[in-house]
Amino acid sequence: MSQNDQQQRGPWTIVSAQSVYENPWIRVDDHKVIAPTGKPGIYGTVTFKNRAIAVLPVADNGDTWLVGQHRFPLDQYSWELPMGGGPLDEAPELAARRELQEETGLVAEQWQSLGYFHVSNCITNEEAFAYLACGLTEGKPCFDETEQLDIQRIPFTEALAMTLDGRITDLLTVAVIQRARLLGLVDA
Repeated sequence: MSQNDQQQRGPWTIVSAQSVYENPWIRVDDHKVIAPTGKPGIYGTVTFKNRAIAVLPVADNGDTWLVGQHRFPLDQYSWELPMGGGPLDEAPELAARRELQEETGLVAEQWQSLGYFHVSNCITNEEAFAYLACGLTEGKPCFDETEQLDIQRIPFTEALAMTLDGRITDLLTVAVIQRARLLGLVDA
């Protein structure tokens, strides 16, 4: 990219950009920039090739389901809502239906959007969509070839407590459980 090819991104000027890594899920780019302050700098970004999809399943009695797994980047075990990646060309709700069934075996009759999120907007463009799923029928999960998951059915009040005391640290899970409670969609 030459001086004449500089691009504006809001108050930022991109002087040059180079893709430094790519796989089927992400692309990492290195940008030489001029910051909004007028000073030169660098900016690394991660572009996701899928959307993040999270589902808060709630049974008639107020129970919910959490999925537990070891997260490679953190080298820690994590309890989370059923979630996964949805292809960019697939409707988010369809991806949510698939992820819920794959990870928990649950099929839901009623679906409600719980919103749209940016999980780490300082470095990535990842979009996240969340749904409340009710009218549940239990079935058998169908994990993908990389997943080794534990499934836990607990009262929603316990899941809420886990977001408050640090037992759940996944940001999307915390946000979705808190939003559902604050909107009065689930009794706690």
